[in-house]
This record gives sequence, structure tokens and C-alpha cells, in this order.
Amino acid sequence: MRSQGNGELIGTSSAIRELIEEIGRIATSDAKVLVTGESGVGKELVATAIHRRSPRASRQLVTVNCAGLPETLLESELFGHVKGSFTGAYRDKIGKLELADGGTIFLDEIGEMTLRMQGMLLRFMETGELQKVGSDRVTTRVNVRVIAATNKSLRDMIIKGSFREDLYYRLNVIHLTVPALRDRREDIPPLIEHFLGQFTRNGHIPKALAPGTMRLLSEYSWPGNVRELENVIERLVVTGRSEAILPEELPMEVRMHSNVSLRPKRERRRTVADDLYKRLTEERESFWAAVYPLYMEREITRGNVRDVVRKGLEEARGNYKIVAKMFNMESRDYKRFLNFLRKHDCQVPFKEYRQ
Repeated sequence: MRSQGNGELIGTSSAIRELIEEIGRIATSDAKVLVTGESGVGKELVATAIHRRSPRASRQLVTVNCAGLPETLLESELFGHVKGSFTGAYRDKIGKLELADGGTIFLDEIGEMTLRMQGMLLRFMETGELQKVGSDRVTTRVNVRVIAATNKSLRDMIIKGSFREDLYYRLNVIHLTVPALRDRREDIPPLIEHFLGQFTRNGHIPKALAPGTMRLLSEYSWPGNVRELENVIERLVVTGRSEAILPEELPMEVRMHSNVSLRPKRERRRTVADDLYKRLTEERESFWAAVYPLYMEREITRGNVRDVVRKGLEEARGNYKIVAKMFNMESRDYKRFLNFLRKHDCQVPFKEYRQ
């Protein structure tokens, strides 16, 4: 699923047709909406479609990524702040909630909010009142439609005590689920055609798919969903030297998926992580040569890196220093390795592998 220039959603599967119909039914109401689905499926596009079909369409749709900011900055981003309220607050600032007055605010990755911020959001949703950071009183009252999204199970978070149940019921008036791309493979061809047209309009040579290429793309599981597909097509358009995209030009994980799918069903399918781990431990390649460049060039996903690290931790019984040695790194690279994993959210908890 992807948005075209006119805001319509692309997809021919029954799941997407039903989603589009549901958006049409709920858009004219002012009910709060919770959009769930895996990362990369297009949850923001759903929010955009709802806003554009609503009576609030003439006002702003303001997006806030709740996972992209620490608590103090997120509070300032949402509610604004007054001059001098903290270091760097050189002037008064209007928050995103006030900016969205009369329109819609889209709170992406709502599950990443701290409990304190959840309480502040709940109070705002109940009263519409805004109190800027550093102010001792309510500064204004606004009318905003709230659409939230998450790739987490908020019900599981409620059980664990990391998400407020009262906020969940405030947000979950209407619940829309965007299915993963692997569960609606008939949407892959129209999405590919859309992205090919989109990227070739930017001055690149028009591209078509050679025989066999569409089959490989349609059979791949797309763990990164539509976002991953979009990135792959963009890379193929930008780097391709001919008008036809050949199967051998596809990323390694797409080609490997086809190879492993031909093995006998009783044999466990080899994964991208299996092959990378073999290169590290048997062929003695360095992590920086075998894994790092593939990830930075988006040839492999964050999940692939995590799987490689997980296999190393299993062998090393949870010791990251041993993992670094197994991955053929110099001792001075240990901190660099950990910093890379933290920065790109590829770190795996080590305690469960301790014996």
C-alpha cells in the first residue's frame, strides 16, 4: 500500500480494499483512531488518507514521531515551551498540538512514550488544554483529532505495566490494522509499477522488469514491508545501467530467498543470517567487511543483523566481547561494535544467553 499524488492508497488485495472502505466510513467522524501494523506497512499513509477525507482537511495534519525524541524534548515538541524554561529555550515555542488546532495530529510509535508522557497526553485528550513547558498555567485550549500508530502490542504493554490502560481505551475508539506485505502479495506488482514510475520521473532512465525479476520480488517475504520494497526499487532505478532490471541485480536477500525455497521441505531453510554467520565464523571474514557494508547499503535489514548477533551470543553464552572476537574484530573495535549496535537498534539482550 502506498499513497499516490492524490492521496489515494495503492493496492488491489481484498485486505486493502476493505481498509480503504473503512477509512471512507470513519473519516467524517471525529473519533480517535489507533492504527497498528508492522514497521514499514504504511500506517502514516492511513492517517493521511483519513485526514484528507475528513472535514478537517483544510487544516494541518501534524506528525510527531514519539520514538525519535527523549521525554523532555517530546514534551516540548508536543506542548511547546516558554522562553528560559530550559537551556537553549531562547524564545517561546508553539507545540505541535497547538499547531494542529482545528486539524489532526498523528502520533507515530505511541508505544515508545514514557508513562509520564502518556499521562500528560491523556489529560490533554480529556480537556484539550495545553500547558507549555516552563509555564505555571494553562496557556490555551485546542481542538485536535488524534490518530496514533504503533507496531507493538499495547495490550501486552498494559500487562507489563509499560502502557496506561486508560490511555489505550481513549485511543482505541476505532482500530485499523494494516496487514504485512507478505500477507497481500497481489499488491506487490502495482506497488512496483508505482515506484518505478515515481523514481524514473526524477530524471532516471525508465525501467522495466526482466522475466523472472517480478517472480523473485513477489516471492520474497519483505520483512521491512512496503518501505523495504520502495527502497529496493529506488536503488535498482538509480544504480541500474540498462532499461531492464535483471534478477541478478536484486539484493542478496531477495535472491537467497528464492534459492532456499527450492530446498527439500524437511530441511530447515537457510536464512540470510545463516550465510553471514558462516562467512564470519568459517570463512573468517570480519564483521566490518561481511555485515556492516551490506547493512549500511540496505542490502540486509536490521533484523538480519540482530539474527547474526543472536547466533553469536548463543555460541558465546551471552558475552559480547567473545562475540566481537568470533566476528574477527580487533580488541580496539569492541566499543565501536557496541556503539554501532546501539545506534542502529541491533543490540540483543545478552542475559538470556548466560548459562
